Amino acid sequence: MPSIDPLIIFLLTGMVSMSAALSAGALNKLPEEDKPESLRSRNGMVKVIMAGNLAAVTLLFSMAYGFSNLDWWIPLLCMFITFPVIHVVVIQRMLGDLKAVWLMFPLVLLSMPVLYLYW
Repeated sequence: MPSIDPLIIFLLTGMVSMSAALSAGALNKLPEEDKPESLRSRNGMVKVIMAGNLAAVTLLFSMAYGFSNLDWWIPLLCMFITFPVIHVVVIQRMLGDLKAVWLMFPLVLLSMPVLYLYW
């Protein structure tokens, strides 16, 4: 298995997890009339909520990985400043919330085994 710097693993897994969780939360808070057509059904919203919850759990694992392998201030600043700013300024403006959830969720699924293997 190739050696990857813990900072790179933390930044990538944390960023995709934070982005998916924030986008799912934003979609969940929309009024019913403003939701996209695919989310107006009960099953559509359940998929988004489950994707957001799984992303949030993966974000917790990424933060634990960051705190155990990096200096304490790096994950702390990324959690409250870097990840949300990148999501709001770049990802949300480029993709929108619905596309961001569906693009980031497969990356969240890929980040779980990466966190497990490199821990």
